[in-house]
Amino acid sequence: MKKMIKHSNKYPKLTKEAEKLLEPYLTVMEMTIPWGDMNAGNHVSNTAYFRYFENARVHFLEQLDFAQIDEVQGGGIILASISCKFRIPLIYPDTISIGTQILSIEHDRFTMDHIIVSHKHQKIAAEGEALVVTYDYAKNCKSPVPQALISKINSLIRERLLN
Repeated sequence: MKKMIKHSNKYPKLTKEAEKLLEPYLTVMEMTIPWGDMNAGNHVSNTAYFRYFENARVHFLEQLDFAQIDEVQGGGIILASISCKFRIPLIYPDTISIGTQILSIEHDRFTMDHIIVSHKHQKIAAEGEALVVTYDYAKNCKSPVPQALISKINSLIRERLLN
């Protein structure tokens, strides 16, 4: 009979110092790095960081019930641009925490800030910024950021400040 190998993550918790790096962020999600994100250079592929940011944006919008706002408004969002500053290479196995916050809201767009903190290294692995445009798919043009979304973001900020 074959012996089953159980994978255990060696880096499940962040230190208090590393947690402080995430304090300014409105939402934080945690994930383990998939082995498949490794590349021939024996580290996580640069493109994977953008997927991690995407997962964090989706997590952030889920906290705001954006899908419901999207249905009511008849529009959506489009990622206009994204950037990443790679600080340290991530290597499997590791767990990461990804923080997301809103830097600014303008008439038809908002800017999101992301940070990835490695549990293995207890420091910032990457920082990113995403420009997200609100879009009316029926009219095929930009649209104002829905007031309902702005209200929910402001509520999340207030809730975060009270905790």
